Amino acid sequence: MTSSVGPGVVGGRHVAIAPAILYFGTPVALLATVNEDGSPNLAPVSSVWALGWSVVLGVGRGSRTVENLAARPEVVINLPGPELWRQVEALAPLTGAEPVPEEKRGVYRHEPDKFAAAGLTPQPAEVVRPPRVAECPLQLEARVTKLTPGGGGEFRIVECEVVRVHARDDLVVPGTQHVDSSAWSPLIYNFRHYHGLSPEVGFGFRSSTPTRERAASGG
Repeated sequence: MTSSVGPGVVGGRHVAIAPAILYFGTPVALLATVNEDGSPNLAPVSSVWALGWSVVLGVGRGSRTVENLAARPEVVINLPGPELWRQVEALAPLTGAEPVPEEKRGVYRHEPDKFAAAGLTPQPAEVVRPPRVAECPLQLEARVTKLTPGGGGEFRIVECEVVRVHARDDLVVPGTQHVDSSAWSPLIYNFRHYHGLSPEVGFGFRSSTPTRERAASGG
């Protein structure tokens, strides 16, 4: 079924579709949690959104990450840049669950050392037990406040409160607490393809981030 458009609309007609997934340009995060034996687990997710210092995550029901968060409700939400897409993809078919859940068999394989498998470096956190990922430019230490079923029971919705933020120093506007959005590009999962951000085209009226030139001049 198609719909007509006015003469000034760019892009042609709309069609009704039924895509398998709705990852319409969402950020990727690497979730670090702690296993029962104290070792770290690391898992990529692509359902992440933030409101203030609260972050909501969507995680598969049968994952080791969900088991860890239910028993030990701390997490580091590591945000990779586009250059780390291969490391993220290396983690994608791995699971810390043993045995591998029935619904994952044939697609996923068990891997106890996710950091080594992806060539990433654990870095101690300051407030929570799980480690940070040293290669990730932004790292959010957080505590889980709520864990509820979602997606017809196939997923768990994880609500977190961030307790500490780490940003690579070249991404911070000098002399401020602001991330320089022109220097930071998250890894974006766009209909199961990896992307970075395109150059900035504008900014919101509520933006309080100064430019580097203004920060340097004290303006």
